[in-house]
Amino acid sequence: MTDWFAGLSPIAQALLASLFTWGMTAVGAAVVFFFKAVDRRLLDAALGFAAGVMIAASFWSLLAPSITLSEEMGLVKWWPPLVGFLAGAGAMRVADWLLPHLHLFAPVSQAEGLPTTWHRTALLVLAITLHNIPEGLAVGVAFGAVGGGYESATLGAAIALAVGIGLQNCPEGTAVSVPLRREGLSRAKSFYYGQMTAWVEPVAAVLGAAAVMVMRPILPYALAFAAGAMIFVVVEEVIPESQTGGHPDVATSGAIAGFAVMMVLDVALG
Repeated sequence: MTDWFAGLSPIAQALLASLFTWGMTAVGAAVVFFFKAVDRRLLDAALGFAAGVMIAASFWSLLAPSITLSEEMGLVKWWPPLVGFLAGAGAMRVADWLLPHLHLFAPVSQAEGLPTTWHRTALLVLAITLHNIPEGLAVGVAFGAVGGGYESATLGAAIALAVGIGLQNCPEGTAVSVPLRREGLSRAKSFYYGQMTAWVEPVAAVLGAAAVMVMRPILPYALAFAAGAMIFVVVEEVIPESQTGGHPDVATSGAIAGFAVMMVLDVALG
């Protein structure tokens, strides 16, 4: 099985890996078939865990390889990571400003983005979809980097990144579907919207892998771009959402656990 996967093209690998991350979102969203509500402590811990995974992945799986690749390519080793990181964060800031969305647990009056009359459900789904874009992009760029043939880009590291993002996608699916169920949507609709937030990941992953394979010189920039986008999402959305439920210590412990898990995955598999 491992040899079969290793023999696939980077684009096919990115697609399969991102389908796994989507599947983990669906697993999390399926909780709604068994529970109408989940203890807020668990949600805060899960969101904290997601934040920790994303922070660790941003450095171990994206920024560190970007620095190494920049040096291997004869570039100033800090310049591509810096430019890519700021560009990724900036792109997410523009998307955050333009796209109507609503953070988890917030009232509709606090919706962000351009003014709209969209329903709360659509705003919630868009919020999670927005921060799934850099996750899919990160997976795609990681597998595309392996296809570039650089020594510092390994298949194990790319797989570790996909596994880590999949693990943190699971509680994210729950964090979307359960509140929707609590607001009166049917179990089926709550599940549908919960897993739908990750549909964008396979698309972003394939585009990311294809881009770095076609334009190999942008690879260190692309890795850092994905890192900047993920860090923006963590600081703008995931951490604040995990801290609003009155259980900051639980959320922080979840973040520490998530960081540790992702670090171990990357070091062990990379």
